[in-house]
Amino acid sequence: MTTSTPQDQPAVDPEVRAELGRLRDSIDNIDAAVVHMLAERFKCTQQVGHLKAQHALPPADPARESRQIERLRQLAENAKLDPAFAEKFLNFIISEVIRHHEQIAAGSSPSGD
Repeated sequence: MTTSTPQDQPAVDPEVRAELGRLRDSIDNIDAAVVHMLAERFKCTQQVGHLKAQHALPPADPARESRQIERLRQLAENAKLDPAFAEKFLNFIISEVIRHHEQIAAGSSPSGD
């Protein structure tokens, strides 16, 4: 991998550099919000996992997962986001939630708690 130095890069208009900085700041803020929202979501799913474990319910709920995926795909379409990407993202989250629920049911604490 090569690294570039400032003298290797073409001169960039200060207005373009400022706009790039503004956009990157917005991206950083959105990333922080996403992380905080995911943390809140996982707090709720941990509670679901404990409730399921207390009542001997299975860690996964395929019918709900299917409904959630379809719902998220529709939300993605409405938001002009690739529904396939949204589905992959939700599937990743669901697999983590199920893993946590399995750990809770087995009597161990999910990682990160």
